[in-house]
Parts: sequence; structure tokens; C-alpha cells
Amino acid sequence: MSTENEGTPVPADPAAPSAPPTPPAPPTPAAAPAGETASQEAPRPTPPTAPPSAPQEGEPTAVQPTVQAQPPAHTPAPAPAPAAAGGPAGGWPPPPPTVPAWGAPQQPVPAAPAAPRRRTGGLVAAVLVASLVAGGIGGGIGYWAAERGDNGVSSTTVSSGQAPASFKRDPGTVAAVAAKALPSVVTIQAKSGGQDGEGGTGTGFVYDQEGHIVTNNHVVASAADGGTLSVTFSEGKTYDAEVVGRAEGYDVAVLKLKNAPKGLTPLPLGDSDKVAVGDSTIAIGAPFGLSNTVTTGIVSAKNRPVASGDGSGGSSSYMSALQTDASINPGNSGGPLLDASGAVIGINSAIQSTSGGFGQSQAGSIGLGFAIPVNQAKNVAQQLIRTGKPVYPVIGATVNMQDKGQGATIATQGSGGTASVTPDGPAAKAGLKAGDVITGFDDHPIDSGPTLISEIWTHKPGDSVKITYERDGRTATATVVLGERTGDS
Repeated sequence: MSTENEGTPVPADPAAPSAPPTPPAPPTPAAAPAGETASQEAPRPTPPTAPPSAPQEGEPTAVQPTVQAQPPAHTPAPAPAPAAAGGPAGGWPPPPPTVPAWGAPQQPVPAAPAAPRRRTGGLVAAVLVASLVAGGIGGGIGYWAAERGDNGVSSTTVSSGQAPASFKRDPGTVAAVAAKALPSVVTIQAKSGGQDGEGGTGTGFVYDQEGHIVTNNHVVASAADGGTLSVTFSEGKTYDAEVVGRAEGYDVAVLKLKNAPKGLTPLPLGDSDKVAVGDSTIAIGAPFGLSNTVTTGIVSAKNRPVASGDGSGGSSSYMSALQTDASINPGNSGGPLLDASGAVIGINSAIQSTSGGFGQSQAGSIGLGFAIPVNQAKNVAQQLIRTGKPVYPVIGATVNMQDKGQGATIATQGSGGTASVTPDGPAAKAGLKAGDVITGFDDHPIDSGPTLISEIWTHKPGDSVKITYERDGRTATATVVLGERTGDS
């Protein structure tokens, strides 16, 4: 018996009678010819009393058993039944074979023709659609089970308690560096004097075990005279603090914790002179008051001349800054800029705002942040801890702070009508005069007065530097031994 169409509905033959006649008695089966295998004997059918009803959609159709008559010996096999009228030749699916009249000899069923390749794309598309629908059903069932988990449906969600208990970050990863540095980074709350004093938030970091905290001057400037300062560590403990010293020009300040706890861990200091463009950076701070925020980036540039305000509308500060694209916002000021090893390479101090100015405006980060190189900040902090006052290197000449692009021009006169070149000062001893245009300082190009000051303040008093300048259209060089100025007055 052929299984070609098992389970597939077979259409009724139009030529077949509506009610089959009583079939004749089957002939006595003859012995199978030699070399042939006898097929399974079909049972004698019992004709139904009524014509079978048409199968319902979706129900399997039963195939009526038939009695196979014994063909005469040496009779050639009959030709396959022709395709149903109107069916496409060679189409898919092939037309079903014609159902023989009740009791007539059953003709062999021809093999189904192979599906043409031009329909393969349609079959593949159908499989994909089915897969997508199945996926949607699976999602719906998952949601249903989750909503009814109390009815005996077990959840497949793994609870956090089954996660590894001692997961460790590899050394050198951002997570490992941040975890080690965060306990040494503090959030600073500064409040000016008076009952209605205004306050601000900044960041600082532990400098030594005695409780000294390094930050920006503009973070604590409002509380420096009669205000209050408090410092909060990452675990939540808060301590009162006082100002040890401030350097407005460098924008560096040092605080001291009152009743400092034991076991403070200072952050290690790196070497900002050895930083390369492209090195990884990690900034930690309290942007907009969000303490213990960690952001990452790279060193975008070095030796950027930056002038920023101190937050009180007073003197500006100048730095030859490290530029980074790590996200820095108001509140990050005074926080550490770390390298990939966790060492401090700078103090985050200023951002470029969309308004076009440098400083701590309320604009968000646009990927242009600036940090004071730690080598300079370290020298300033040590000086403040020792004496409480900053010391600045100077060349003994007043330069024009407005002109840009042509160098730093020595003014015709100083403030208050004084001489622009200090008599017997470093510049005078090197032969510089009013009107000279300084274009280079220790092999760094100089395009303005702020750039010149930024470069001078990367050195110490007593350092010898080479200055390139122009006078009457000619270029000359001179060696200047830097002098010093104490305090911000």
C-alpha cells in the first residue's frame, strides 16, 4: 500500500458514483509469480451504508482500503493516469491521482515530480516567517508564565545569589583602578560666611596621611574668609576642614582635615612630563553634586594654554594644561585625573563651554576638559604646606594680555605707570626691552601673553630658560634666569 498521500486529503473523483455499489466477491488470490514479493493482503472491505462525509479542515482523511485484483500474467504495467484537467503541467503541488471506481483494479501511483528550483526562495521565506512567529509566541508564553509563577510554573531566572561570590576585576582595568582610588577621593562642600552664605560642591583627593587634601582654589575661594568647609569620603563619613593655603594664579589649594582619621591612603602621584597623547585617563569627581562619579577618556593634547576664573570674579589662573576628553562637569573641579595605573597625572580644573570661554560655567561636558599637570601642582602644594603662601617664577616684565597670534609683546609701561621691564630684573639682565615680541620660551611657541605666563609657571624660580624674541624685524635669543614673587598680591 502506498504511503505517498497518507494524512493528505484526497478529493472525490467526479466520475465515481455517490454511493458505491456492492463490490463483487474477490477472486481467489493466485500464487505470486516467481521473483516477485507478495504484497500485504488487503482485508475485504465492508461497503458503508452511506457515502462518507467530506473531511473537515484540519482533520486527517482516512484512506479507504481497496482490493487489488490480480493482473493477468505478462500483462504490461498500465500507463500513469493523466493529470487532472486544467492542472498546470509540472506545477507544484502535483495533482492527486484519480480515485478508481469502487472495486476496480488500483493503478500504480506515479512518483511526485521534483519541485522546481524557482520556488525555493518562497519556501525559505516561509520557514523564516514561521521561525519569527514562533519566537514571538515563545516570548508571549514566557511573559505569561512570569505573571503566573505562583500557579506551579517555575521561573528560569538565575538569582544574584547564584552568581560567583568572589568576582574580582583584573588589575589595570578601569573598575580595579576606580575601586582602589575612590576611598582617597573626597567631595568638598564650601559655604561662604554668614547665615545666608552661598555654597558650592567640588572634589579633592588625599595628599598625605596627615590629612592634607589637594583641590582647586576656585572650589574653596568662597569659604576662604569666614566660611565653612566639609569633606565627605566615598563611604559617607564627613569631616570639617580648613584652608592651609591657596594659590590663585595656579588655581591650587590645600585643605587640612580637622580630627583627621587614621589610616588615610594618599593617591600616588605620577609624572605629567612623561604623559603621551593617547594615554588612557580616568577622572573621578562629583559632577553637579553626584559624588564618586567615574569617567574615562584619553589625553587629547598637552601644553594647552588655559586661563580660568577663580569662581569669585577675582584674579585669573593660567596653566599649561593637559587636555582630556574624559567627561568633566561643574563639580569635577579639584578631582584627580588618573592614568591607567591609578597614579594622579593632573587636577581637573576647567572645561571648554559652548559659550566660548574657559571655566566652570554650568554648561555640560563637550569633551574638552583641562587639568593642571601634577608636577606643577605638587610643587605648589608642597610650598603651601610649608609656608601657606604660593611662590611664582617671573621674568620681570609686563606683557600685553590682549594681543594674540603674534607672540607676547612687552608693554610700553607697567601697571600704575611703572616700568614694563623691572630694573635689574631677569628680563633686564637678559637684554629685553619694551616693545620686544617674545615668540618662543624654552622651545615652546608663544602666541599670546597668557600662553607665556602658562609656560613660565611650569618652571621654578632659579630655572634658566631660553627666550626667542623679535625686535625691529629681526629674531634674537636670550637666556633668562627666572626670579620669584611670593603671594597673590
